[in-house]
Amino acid sequence: MAISRSSNYPGPPWYQFNGHLQTILPAFGGPEVTYQRERLTLEDGDFVDLDWLRQEQGSSALVILTHGLEGNSQRPYMRSAAHFFHERGWDALSWNCRSCSGEMNRALRLYHHGEIEDIHAVTSHALNVGAYSQVVLIGYSMGGAMLTKYLSVHHDRLPESIIGGIAFSSPFDLKASVDALEIPGNKIYKKRFLRQLSEKLKIKNERYPGVVDISKLADVRAWRDFDEWFTAPLLQLGGADDFYEIASAKNFVHTLNRPVLAVSALNDPIITDDCLPLEEAPNHKYLQLELTEEGGHVGFSLKDRSKNNWMNLRAWEEINRWIN
Repeated sequence: MAISRSSNYPGPPWYQFNGHLQTILPAFGGPEVTYQRERLTLEDGDFVDLDWLRQEQGSSALVILTHGLEGNSQRPYMRSAAHFFHERGWDALSWNCRSCSGEMNRALRLYHHGEIEDIHAVTSHALNVGAYSQVVLIGYSMGGAMLTKYLSVHHDRLPESIIGGIAFSSPFDLKASVDALEIPGNKIYKKRFLRQLSEKLKIKNERYPGVVDISKLADVRAWRDFDEWFTAPLLQLGGADDFYEIASAKNFVHTLNRPVLAVSALNDPIITDDCLPLEEAPNHKYLQLELTEEGGHVGFSLKDRSKNNWMNLRAWEEINRWIN
């Protein structure tokens, strides 16, 4: 495939005049949807919650939506995409990573950028309960990295019905993504993510006392500290660098054999050039990287607010190119 710097994204509303506003303001609003919730029990006894929008008469096409770090199925971009595809005759499955559905998961572990067995379980379950001949995975930020790694690692055992994946604002290099959060202007994002994850760790410590040294939360200054002291130990890894190695999608895309479109804005405050597959995409048969001048992080608002966000339109355009 290739790297494309020409895009049909027309740009955001005038008042979203920088990457931060293009990131923050789209995180409000979005269409209301009424999901049907299903709890999926995983092999280890834990669970993830699945939120469905199904066609009354059934559908042969399914979009599986995966949220970003500390997101869930109720995020505006998730509701917007589910609504968009449902209106066009598709079933939509917005799934919540462990601990993200409003109820803490049972197991000690949480979720992470490199987690692919849960998305595999969700996808396999969806194919078992529905007669789907066309399945597309769409992920946002972390969710896009997750689906790319999944499609790469499971390349030799993917059902034919899985057409491909689309990743918006996704970090393909997790270490570079962590470094980006340390940029002074990104303190607002780093502080929010750390606060939410720290609260979850405190709950885990109450249920599994002594597994991690919870007192170290007070000493976390850089995001790497969090991964070194908490993420890696909970995953039984040697340290943060080991975690970044196994969680970075770029380390697995060489086996990818289904098309993946990765879309990222050049003014994304938390996805820098180092996060992107700039070396992998140009000579890859299945990986296409599309760069827009504007859009922020999982933003891509349109000037006409009566329309869906541009991510839905771009995904729809690409999917129709694949199937027609």
